[in-house]
Amino acid sequence: MRNVLNTLRVLEEVAARQPIGVGDLARALDMPKSSVQRSLLTLDEAGWIRPASGEVKRWVMTTKALAIGGRASGDLGLRDAARPIMEDLRSRTEETIHLTVPEEDRVVLIERLETSKPLRISMALGHALPLHASANGKAVLANSGPEVLKRLFADELPRYTDNTITDPDQMLAELARIRDRGFALNHGEWRADVGSVAAAVLDGPEKPIASLSVNIPMSRLTEENEAVFGAAVREAARNLGARLGYETA
Repeated sequence: MRNVLNTLRVLEEVAARQPIGVGDLARALDMPKSSVQRSLLTLDEAGWIRPASGEVKRWVMTTKALAIGGRASGDLGLRDAARPIMEDLRSRTEETIHLTVPEEDRVVLIERLETSKPLRISMALGHALPLHASANGKAVLANSGPEVLKRLFADELPRYTDNTITDPDQMLAELARIRDRGFALNHGEWRADVGSVAAAVLDGPEKPIASLSVNIPMSRLTEENEAVFGAAVREAARNLGARLGYETA
């Protein structure tokens, strides 16, 4: 099962960053080069990827992957609608932008645009984030119905860093603040070095269908820019909801 999951991760990363070589894939996915190479050969044999032209061997997607993707629904339409809004958000903030969708009791990264700055947040597409310890997750959680909170608090909240909120009362107070200001903050609650600012994309009350976030190393996150990023990502989320025809009011 682990080999299958690794191969799927490699496929997603090739799709996001093509053309890309073994070394860059291994660094982005934090996997051994030998494991990445095996996955690439499997995907090549199955017809999902092919070598790109050039002296250095890099990989790109084939039309098989595009055909399968074209038959998918939901997330692809969301990604297409979100892309220009994410481009604008990246231009305004000069930081990495993520698009996530709720999936069970987590959020999953389905699109990203990276900053040009050398110090950046790198995360593979398909990566799952906890609801209570990420800005994207908390933005979704703050706008979810009571049944989601009931499931969340059924078990003890996992602690990922010293900043993770694990007390239910503190989490409820945090979610109230998110609803008041319209965006969520993550101050190193999932990874100590990662900060983010996120807002939910809504299809009416208690119907979060996605979230957008500005992702930034904690060393660059300040009170001043988190307010600016919060206003920008809140506006971007509303614009995406309106573009999709959702009831954003």
